[in-house]
Amino acid sequence: MVLCGADRLSCAPVASWGRIGLMTNPTGVDTRGVSTIDLIAQKGRLTALLACEHGVRGCVPAGEKVESFTDANTGVTVYSCYGGSTHLPDEALGAFDTLVYDIQDAGARFYTFIYSLSDAMEDCAKAGKKVVVLDRPNPLGGSIVQGTLLDESVSSFVGRFPMPTRYALTAGEYARWVRRRLKLDLDLSVVPMQGWKRDMYYQDTGLLFVPPSPNLATLHALNVYPGTCIFEGTNISEGRGTSLPFELIGAPFIDPDALAQAMNAKKLPGFYFRSAYFTPACSKFAGELCAGVQIYVASPSLIDAPLMGFILLDEIRKQAGERFAWTGSIDRLTGINDFAKLSVSPAQLIAEHAPRLDAWYEKAREIMLY
Repeated sequence: MVLCGADRLSCAPVASWGRIGLMTNPTGVDTRGVSTIDLIAQKGRLTALLACEHGVRGCVPAGEKVESFTDANTGVTVYSCYGGSTHLPDEALGAFDTLVYDIQDAGARFYTFIYSLSDAMEDCAKAGKKVVVLDRPNPLGGSIVQGTLLDESVSSFVGRFPMPTRYALTAGEYARWVRRRLKLDLDLSVVPMQGWKRDMYYQDTGLLFVPPSPNLATLHALNVYPGTCIFEGTNISEGRGTSLPFELIGAPFIDPDALAQAMNAKKLPGFYFRSAYFTPACSKFAGELCAGVQIYVASPSLIDAPLMGFILLDEIRKQAGERFAWTGSIDRLTGINDFAKLSVSPAQLIAEHAPRLDAWYEKAREIMLY
């Protein structure tokens, strides 16, 4: 059984943290399901809550602005860090001495919460505040990096740093990596996990599964997310508005049987594709019948989700022809400038980036905790 940082607060010098600002969301729970908000309020002096995308209680839809308000359960002010500036408001910085971060990571570069953490780290370094990360598992394990290495010319809030798509660090390790990369003069500490090993996937930990985002509702979704999130940069539905976001991919103009047959013929390790129909309740093609595939993961340890995503995108482009279109976010999601103009195959693209990813991982070993 893995114990997270939140489970090990009794080992941490909470009393010395002074006034505590907590950046968390519904994933911030211990092994009993008790919220870190309640744990910190019991063990320390909780004076501020910091809300990222979806809010501290997970009640704000994706992409919508998070407003500041008073939390009814604790009476503590919740300060927004999403929707306007992604940095901490001055009034929030003045409300705490130590920032505690406890959010379950998704293990993919586009997951915005890690950039909320790194922005907060910069703010705390400038203000002379301490940062403590209550560590949690990388749900995709800590030993495999995949995808592309982001080009900083397309840096954004869905990919700020030159990191792999699947980057194999825990939140605590990511914080240590950011402090080194940005050369921050920051008092940073990590409350480490107990019992976690780098080859563990989330299902191996014995921990409660709380979806790290409303649209990452299953472990299958987490496994495919590093590959299918790129469809947000196209006019193809990534399954938002259905019960299986990122597992269902399609559009009204796709032949689902042909697509499923083409993808299964490629024999991608660990994957199976079923032809599927779905009608999104919101987002792209809301209320319209879409056709495409549902992606199944037979063996998480075998899959290469970023490669699968590029291959699926390539197949859909071939089938859809002129009905396919890009949106402005594709470069930011793929991490590649002018991605739409690339002439290389998915396999060539991944092979080209593989040595860069290996070099990145070797360098990152210096800050790893496990």
